[in-house]
Amino acid sequence: MAYRLGERIQATLFPQSVEEYVGQEDPVRVYEAFVEAVDFREIGIEENEHKVGCPQYDPRSMLKLLVYGYSYGVRSSRELERAVYHNVSFIWLMKGLRPDHKTIANFRSHNKEALKQVIKQCAKLCLKFNLIAGNKLFLDSSKIRANASINNTWTEEKINKYTARLEHRIEEIIKESEQIDQKEAGNESLIKLKEELQDKQVMKEKIKEVLEEIREKGIKSLNSVDEDCVKVKGRQGSHAGYSGHIVADEKHGLIVNSDVVNKNNDTGEFSNQIKQANELLGKRCQTACADAGYSNVSNLKETDQEGIEVIVPNKKQAGKKASGEFDKERFKYDVQKDQYICPEGKTLTFRGMNNKKGHRNYSITRSSICQGCKHYGVCTKSKYGRRVIRLIDEALKEKLEKQYESPEGQAIYKLRKEKVELPFGHLKRNLKVGSFLLRGLKGVQAEMSILTSCFNIRRMITILGVNPLINKLSA
Repeated sequence: MAYRLGERIQATLFPQSVEEYVGQEDPVRVYEAFVEAVDFREIGIEENEHKVGCPQYDPRSMLKLLVYGYSYGVRSSRELERAVYHNVSFIWLMKGLRPDHKTIANFRSHNKEALKQVIKQCAKLCLKFNLIAGNKLFLDSSKIRANASINNTWTEEKINKYTARLEHRIEEIIKESEQIDQKEAGNESLIKLKEELQDKQVMKEKIKEVLEEIREKGIKSLNSVDEDCVKVKGRQGSHAGYSGHIVADEKHGLIVNSDVVNKNNDTGEFSNQIKQANELLGKRCQTACADAGYSNVSNLKETDQEGIEVIVPNKKQAGKKASGEFDKERFKYDVQKDQYICPEGKTLTFRGMNNKKGHRNYSITRSSICQGCKHYGVCTKSKYGRRVIRLIDEALKEKLEKQYESPEGQAIYKLRKEKVELPFGHLKRNLKVGSFLLRGLKGVQAEMSILTSCFNIRRMITILGVNPLINKLSA
C-alpha cells in the first residue's frame, strides 16, 4: 500500500490577504462580531485613537484575543502570545497584531472591572435576540481553585506554631554560625547558614504581618498569596478557592448572570444571585430553582416576598429521608395556643426565643411526663423531657417544602440539572478550567465573566448558526 508523504520544501502559495485565512463559516468570525457589538463605554474601556503617548494595542483586538482564547481553553498570556504567531484563526482575528505575553497580562489585569461586565453585555444580546425568556431561572454553584496553595493559608494557631519552629531554627543557625566562625571565617557552610538565617528572618516578619492582618480584620484565616480566597472542599479534597455561581434561563440554558464569591458554602447567596439576574432581565422571573445547598429559609424569604415561586429542597428532602416516628413533623402545632401536641397527646409549650439562631423553643410541661411515657428512650433520652424548635419563618418553610414536593415543583427541579449544571461541565471539562489564573476577588470575577460569555457564544452558534448569528450581531 502506498503512503502519502509530506514535503517541507515544496513551494506553496498562501492566500494573498489575511482575510482569506479563514472561511466564511468559521466560528472565529462570530467572536469578532460579538466583541464589535460590545458597548465599550458601558463596560468602562476607553477608546481614544487620538490619545497622546506611546501607541497602544486596540482594546477591541485585545478583548477579542481573550474571549476567543478562553473559548478554546487557551488562557495563559504566554499561550495566547504563541497563538498569535502560529494559529491561523488567531492571526486572522488579530489582523496580524502580535502583542507579547506581558501586554496581554497587563490588559487583563488593568481591566478587571470592565471584563466583569462582559457577561452582562452577552446576556443583553441574548435577550435582544429573544434567546432568553426570563420566566424560570436556575441557580447552581461550583468550587473553583484559586491561584494559590492551601499551604499558604494561615490561622493564628498555625502562625504561632510555625513562629515557634522558626525561632528555634534561628537559634540553632546562630549557634552553628558562631562555632564555624571561631574555626574558619569565609567557610562555604557559614555563607549558606547566613543565607538561611536571612531567609528565616524574612519569613518570620512576613507571617508576623499576616497575623496582624488576621487580628485587625477579625477573621479566622488568611491566605498570604491570594488574600481574598477561602478554604473550600471539593471532590479532590480541601483547597484554596472560590465559589462560582451561575444563573441560567429555561429556554435555551443560556447564562443570565455569573458571579464569584469568597465563601465556602452557598447558604445566603440565593436571593443575591436571583436579584442580580432579575436586574439584568429588567423584570422579576416567575420561578427560581436551586439545589439544597442554597436552602436557608431566612434568605429564601427575600425572593418569596417578591412574588417569585421558589423551588429549593431542604437537606432532608434532598437526601430523600423519610420522617421518623417521633420527628417534629409528627407533632401537631396548635396555632391559636402556640403549642405542640406530641403523638401521645401531651403538650409542649413555648419556653422562649433563640434570637441568634432565629427559632422558638418548646418543651414538655413537666419532665416526669416524658419519663413515664412508654416511648421514653426512643422519642427522647433527655432527663428534661422532649423539646422541639420552631423557626420564626416556619410557615414559609412548610410552604417551600410543599412547593418542591408538588408535581410541578418536581418537574422544574428535574429540569435544573440539564439547564444549569451543563455550563459548569463545559467550563471544567471542555475548557479545562481547573483553577483561576488571576488573583483577588475582582480578578476571578473578571475571568468568570469571560468564561460564561464563551459558553453563551457557543450556545448561540449551536442555536442560530454562524452566519445568521453574525448578521444579528452586526445589525
